[in-house]
Amino acid sequence: MKIVGIVPARMAASRFPGKPLQPILGKPLLEHCFARAQFYDRWDGLFIATCDEEIAAFCRKKDYPVIMTANTHTRALDRVAEAAETCSIDLADDDVVVCVQGDEPLLGPDVIEAVIKPFDEDRSVRGTLLAVPIINEDVFRNPDIVKLVHDMNGDVLYTSRQPIPYCKVFSPELGAMRVGGIFGFRYDFLRWFTKTPESPLEYKEACDSNRICDNGFRQRIAPIPYRTYISVDSPEDASRVEDALPNDPLWGRY
Repeated sequence: MKIVGIVPARMAASRFPGKPLQPILGKPLLEHCFARAQFYDRWDGLFIATCDEEIAAFCRKKDYPVIMTANTHTRALDRVAEAAETCSIDLADDDVVVCVQGDEPLLGPDVIEAVIKPFDEDRSVRGTLLAVPIINEDVFRNPDIVKLVHDMNGDVLYTSRQPIPYCKVFSPELGAMRVGGIFGFRYDFLRWFTKTPESPLEYKEACDSNRICDNGFRQRIAPIPYRTYISVDSPEDASRVEDALPNDPLWGRY
C-alpha cells in the first residue's frame, strides 16, 4: 500500500487571506505543517499543491516538492485529487492519499499514523478522518470548528458546525469530538468523491464529509487522545499557536 501526502494551500482563503504564508514564530504557517508532516516515515511522496505562484516560489526556496493545480478549485479535496493524479507516484486504486490541511501547525507523525492505521487494519475502509476530543465548551460552540458524531463501529454518521451531540450542559464527559484537518482516502474513493456532486447536507452544513454520509458511505474516525491541537482559521488562532509551540515536542526540530 503506497501512501502519498498532499498539503493543499492557496492564498485566497475566504476567512484569512494569505494564511499559508502567515508568519508564526518566524516561519510561515505552511512551513510548520509541511516540515512536521515530513517526520512521518511512511510517505512514498509528500507534496504541496497550490495554484499560487507566491506559494510555489516559497516551496522552491525551501526545496519542497510542489504541484501546480487549477485556480478554479474551491475545496481542498478537489485540489488534492488533481495533485494526486499528476504527482510522480503511480497510484493504484487501493493506495492511500492523505489530505494534510495546511492550517494544522501542531500536527505530528502520530496523528498522521492514526489516520493511516484503519487502512492497515481493515481493507474495507475507504476513508478516514482525524477525530480530536473536545474538552472546552468554547470549542464545542464555535461554528468555525466542525464537530462529528459516529456510530459504535467508529464510522462517521454526521458532521456539523453546530454543537453535536446535543447537551443541556456541556462537560468533557460528553465525549464530543471535532474534525482535525487530516483526511485519508483510498485513491479510487477520492476520485469518486471529487466526481460526485455536492450533496444537500454538505451544502447546508458547509461540511465536505456530509457528501459521503449523504451517499450512503462512511468514513472511519481516527481518534487521538486529547492534546493541544489548534487549527488556524483566523489571526487570533495564529497567536494561540505561537503561545503553544514553545511547549510542543517537535518545536526546535525543524
